[in-house]
Amino acid sequence: MNMDFVKRLGFFLVGLSIGIVFLTFFLKKKSQDTGVYFCYLPDCRTLKDIRSKSMYYSDEAKQKLQEYKLDSVAVTYILTEGDVDFSKSDTKSVPCKTYIVASDYKEQDYVFTVRNCREKAIIQKVERE
Repeated sequence: MNMDFVKRLGFFLVGLSIGIVFLTFFLKKKSQDTGVYFCYLPDCRTLKDIRSKSMYYSDEAKQKLQEYKLDSVAVTYILTEGDVDFSKSDTKSVPCKTYIVASDYKEQDYVFTVRNCREKAIIQKVERE
């Protein structure tokens, strides 16, 4: 009886492993095709919320983006791959919360100050470190 249990457990674990590998590849392929991905961490959720809104730029930010030669692709990359510094961000303000987003782009570090309002997101400041 003990041998039967071990044998069944082995078959179960082999089947479970194959199923998990298959499911991982299937869901990864599906998420790449549809552009859907799951955000559970605060950084990811905040950046996804910012990207989902209409984007506006302050005059100072426009000037710095031109000076640093950053285009919309660079801004999207930074707002996708960046890290939100919650210790420096003002997450309690109403109606717009202010977030500090830092990221590297083409071997240069950038810091964005983004006001995240209900209907729009405003990049207020762009700095290079």
